[in-house]
Amino acid sequence: MDVSAQTAPPRLAGMGKMEFIALMAMLMALNALAIDIMLPGLQEIGSTLGVENENHRQYVISAYLLGFAFAQLAYGPLADRFGRRTPMLIGLGIYIVAAFAGAIAPTFASLLLLRFVHGIGSAATRVITVSIIRDVFGGRQMAEAMSLVMMVFMIVPVIAPGTGQVIMLFAEWHMIFVFMGLAGIVVTLWMALRLPETLDPADKRPFNPRAIAQAFGIVLSNRLALCYTLASTFIFGSLFGFINSAQQVYVGIYDLGTMFPVAFAAVAAFMALSSYLNSRLVGRFGMRKISHGALIGFLIVSAIWFVLSLFGTVPFPLFITLFALAMFQFGLIGSNFNSLAMEPLGHVAGTASSVLGFMGTAGGGLIGALIGQAFDGTTTPLAFGFVSVAVIGLVFVLIAERGKLFHAHHKPI
Repeated sequence: MDVSAQTAPPRLAGMGKMEFIALMAMLMALNALAIDIMLPGLQEIGSTLGVENENHRQYVISAYLLGFAFAQLAYGPLADRFGRRTPMLIGLGIYIVAAFAGAIAPTFASLLLLRFVHGIGSAATRVITVSIIRDVFGGRQMAEAMSLVMMVFMIVPVIAPGTGQVIMLFAEWHMIFVFMGLAGIVVTLWMALRLPETLDPADKRPFNPRAIAQAFGIVLSNRLALCYTLASTFIFGSLFGFINSAQQVYVGIYDLGTMFPVAFAAVAAFMALSSYLNSRLVGRFGMRKISHGALIGFLIVSAIWFVLSLFGTVPFPLFITLFALAMFQFGLIGSNFNSLAMEPLGHVAGTASSVLGFMGTAGGGLIGALIGQAFDGTTTPLAFGFVSVAVIGLVFVLIAERGKLFHAHHKPI
C-alpha cells in the first residue's frame, strides 16, 4: 500500500490519507508548539515572575514534560477501553483550558503547576495519535506514515519560536499562552468533525488493574519493543537537553538576539527534511538500515563537535553545521525506532503507546533536564551529552538486535 495514495483505508471512512496524515501531524504538533513557542519568552517570563537563576527558567519546559510523561500512562489503557476519540477530546480540553489559564498565572510556581497540567492534556495527542496510526497502518506502511506525520510535525519547530518572537514584539509573554489555546481549539474542532473511531471493537480491552498490568507486562517483556524504546529515550534526551538550553546557547553564547528563532528554525528544517526523505526511502531500504546508519552518524558528528568544543568556543558557522547534521540523523532515527518498538504490539497498541511514550518522555525529559542544568556558558556539556546518549542508545539497539545491525532477525523476541 502506498501511503501517499489518496484512497482512504477502510477505518477512515470518508477521510483521505493526506487529510488523515495532516490531522495526525497537527495533533502531535500541539505538543511541539507548547514547547518551542515558549523559548523566546523564557527570559521575559523569568524577569516578570522574579526568577533569579537563569537555569531555573528551564523549569517551564521541564514541568510541562513531567505532566506530559506521567499522563501517558493513563491515556493508553483508556484509549484501549473506550476508543480513541473520547479520551483524545478530553485531553485536548485540558490542553486548551491550561493554556488560557497560563496567560493569567500570577506567580512562577502557579505557572509551573499550569504547565504540568498543560502537559497532562497534551499527553493524549502523543499516545492516542500513535495508537490511531497503528490502528490504520502496520510495518513499513506505519513507518512511512509516521515519517510523513513527523515531516509535517517538524514544521512546528521551524515556525514556533519565530511565532513566539513575533508575538512578543507586539505583546507580552501572556499572549503566547492565548495563541496556544486558540490553536488547540482549531485542531480539536477538526478532529471532532472529521476523524471516525479507529479502534476495532474486537481489540477493546477491559479497564481494570489486572488487564492493565497484563498489557504492561506484554510491553515490558518484549525485548525488541523495550530496547528500542530505551534507545529512543536516550536519543530524545539529547533533543530535550538542547531545547532546555537553546536560548542560552543561541543568545548567551552566540549573541544572536532576535535572530535566535531563525537559527532554531534552520536546524528544525533539517529534521523535517530527513523525516520526508525517510518516508520516501524506508519502503525500499527498511527501518533498520536507515535508523542504524543514522544512529552511527549521530554518534560520529556529536563526537566531532565534543572534541572541537574542548578547545574553546566553536565558531558559530561550524557549530550550526555540526548541530544541523546531528539533527538530520535524529530525524531518521525517531520515527523508525518508534515504529520498530510498536510493530510487535499492535494488539495492545493503546497501552503500548502509553508505556513506551511514558518511558521515552519521562526518561528523555529527565536526561534532557540533566544536560540542560549542566550548562556552564559553553557548548561542551551539551556536546558531551549528545555523545553519551548516542553510545548508550547504540548499546540498546545492539541488545535488541542480538548484536547485528542493519539486518532484520527472525528469531523469537
